Amino acid sequence: MTETASPRAPKDPAVREALRAAQAALGAEHAAVYGYGVVGARVAQERSAEAREAYDAHRARRDAMSRAVRDLGGVPEAAAAGYALPFPVPDADAAVRLAAELEARVAAVYADLVAAARGDLRIEAAGGLREAAVRAVRWRGGGGVAFPGLTERTAPGAPSGSPDRP
Repeated sequence: MTETASPRAPKDPAVREALRAAQAALGAEHAAVYGYGVVGARVAQERSAEAREAYDAHRARRDAMSRAVRDLGGVPEAAAAGYALPFPVPDADAAVRLAAELEARVAAVYADLVAAARGDLRIEAAGGLREAAVRAVRWRGGGGVAFPGLTERTAPGAPSGSPDRP
């Protein structure tokens, strides 16, 4: 179902945009929970506790996003039976790369929710963005990006650091 499937679908365009972004965050959390099932099965023993903590954190955020969607007048989308992984995960190294990728994707949708939401939902979205960015850095072994959750591209001939926003 989509946010327009609810008889309580919001009429306010700003609320509709926040609802769309909250549904996207919910979808990303569903995918992260699924992905961490794969990570947990493949990651080395010394990082298994970290994978479990991330799995639990994404389950909690998923539940919070379900509530947020309902609070905005929508019907939370259910998790899919499965999700396509961005690459094969045959070993522990690939599991670590997958965890970092999952966190980067979650950070991106929370960045969108921060932009669309107001009040408590915006604060919650900022927390989700921060947590995902920190986990991404940990999974990458300390490497991060300047603005987590934002795609950084520079147009040809553009000054350095100027993002090319499509």
